[in-house]
Amino acid sequence: MASTQDYAQYIADQCADAGNITLKRMFGEYGIYCGGKIFGLICDDHFYIKPTEAGRALLRTLDLRPPYPGAKDYFHIAEIDDHNYLSELVRTSCKELPMQKQRKKK
Repeated sequence: MASTQDYAQYIADQCADAGNITLKRMFGEYGIYCGGKIFGLICDDHFYIKPTEAGRALLRTLDLRPPYPGAKDYFHIAEIDDHNYLSELVRTSCKELPMQKQRKKK
């Protein structure tokens, strides 16, 4: 089941205080970015954030699970209605995440 655009946009809006939040549609799901860094995924209308030590320290509930079969574990974020919490979690997590590598054009 693919994620709905409404759900993805709701997550992006909830994280908006963290910085420039953008969504990129990927295989029926969404990658979610802050300032050009991919920090999470939205799969089957569930929100996942890449695990970092700083993010782990802020989590209210630690729930590690893969966003899709065969994926590494991500933080599954069930509490999506507290925009201050989500924005701080995203902002803090992104400080530890590297910038995405630029692909060479063929």
